Amino acid sequence: MSKFRSNGKREMPELNTSSLPDLIFTVLFFFMCVTSMREIDPIVDVTTPVGTQLEKLENKSLVSYIYIGQPIDKYRTQFGSGTRIQLNDKFADVTAIHDYVAQKRESMHEYDIPFMKVSLKIDENTKMGIVTEVKQALRKAWALNIVYSGNPATK
Repeated sequence: MSKFRSNGKREMPELNTSSLPDLIFTVLFFFMCVTSMREIDPIVDVTTPVGTQLEKLENKSLVSYIYIGQPIDKYRTQFGSGTRIQLNDKFADVTAIHDYVAQKRESMHEYDIPFMKVSLKIDENTKMGIVTEVKQALRKAWALNIVYSGNPATK
């Protein structure tokens, strides 16, 4: 039976916080699972051109990136201000593209190799000569599925 008080005021029960640490660790674990860290730090400035008919890549784990542009300010004194190619976290020459593609293929499952794509992230002020050299090197490495990165046009 409940007790009735004559003054009509009820006391608030204490808040039970025993399950709060479980909730916090569950949320933390969720964010640790769904967050991906940047694998490669860009060492070239890339301002991708604006495009009107862009498509989003479906499976980004099958995409290898090649960055082409001028070195960032930190590296301009050492490497100059000319156009450079970045493979992984270092500058490379066109001749290193074949080994880069072969390394990426070896790290994939056998059934994923035909779906491998190479994304070229090229600065909008880059001359086409170096882009043609990169495309020829990719052709020799049998990396024939090439994707160009771009920014959507603002309306």
